[in-house]
Amino acid sequence: MLAFANDYSKGAHPAILQRFIDTNLDPQPGYGQDAYSASATEKIRRACDCPDAQVTYISGGTQANAVIISTVLKDYQGVVAADTGHVSIHEAGSIEYTGHKVLTIPGHDGKIDAHELAEYIKGFYEDDNHIQMVYPGMVYISQPTEYGTLYSKAELTAISAVCRQYDIPLFMDGARLGYGLMSPANDITLPELAKLVDVFYIGGTKVGALCGEAVVFTHDNQPEFFNNRVKRRGAQLAKGRLIGVQFEALFTDDLYFKISAHAIEMAKQLKAALTEKGYQFFIDSPTNQQFVVVDNAKMATLKNDVDFSFWEKIDDTHTAIRLVTSWSTTEDEIEQLKQVL
Repeated sequence: MLAFANDYSKGAHPAILQRFIDTNLDPQPGYGQDAYSASATEKIRRACDCPDAQVTYISGGTQANAVIISTVLKDYQGVVAADTGHVSIHEAGSIEYTGHKVLTIPGHDGKIDAHELAEYIKGFYEDDNHIQMVYPGMVYISQPTEYGTLYSKAELTAISAVCRQYDIPLFMDGARLGYGLMSPANDITLPELAKLVDVFYIGGTKVGALCGEAVVFTHDNQPEFFNNRVKRRGAQLAKGRLIGVQFEALFTDDLYFKISAHAIEMAKQLKAALTEKGYQFFIDSPTNQQFVVVDNAKMATLKNDVDFSFWEKIDDTHTAIRLVTSWSTTEDEIEQLKQVL
């Protein structure tokens, strides 16, 4: 089977596996207090041009979303997200499980609009009954979005300004951040992004690591006793070095950015192959997720050779599917897919 269902179906980049071998027998403290996590944190701070950033390593993306949202919000607050946002749909209700409602506003190709966000918050406070309602206490976005689209620097600046106006934090889910940063359609750098958001995470699980995400609080705003609360929510590894070692490797010699750029190049070739074969795109994505509309009969045939993701039904005879490239996708796999198509 050709693996195009996601960007985490394979193990880890060889440089990470080698780093595991090289450091394996070096005894280190637990719970992220090891030397490798400290080294990775300094490398991430430099990459973000944010010397005072507070970095914590968390076991996975769902855990990162749930921990960040539940520790930052007060108990009467919810998080505002696009109706198509990851926390709105694909987190199995994990945010609500922490006691915080996801407050949805319309998504446009996966993105929220700053003006609509401002109108939503303004409308909340103008409602005479808002004392009985869930308060908007945070804004959640992802880069790239659930549809592989990107926020421009202007769009992020506008959303950040709304959050500043209402004194609520802006949280960016960066599970696939590397692929967004290396897309030719991207116009914002990692340091610029770090200045506009209050907290984000750098995804490892989907960008070359076995597991783990690096949560970055950018304005000396990490919640009090954050590590304690991460542990209490079951998102901290005793062998915290396992994540620290991986991020140290990813942020050495620009590996994170190089492998992300490779995935984007493979997505470019994938997109060209789909275009050549006459497939209709469900959405125009400039990142590593590509969405096409297929006849249901063709979809059934593709399942024999290609592992892809169901996305949504278009009508009784057509379905949108997702094909994803990653750090590990090869040109040979693209060529094999072209033959199947």
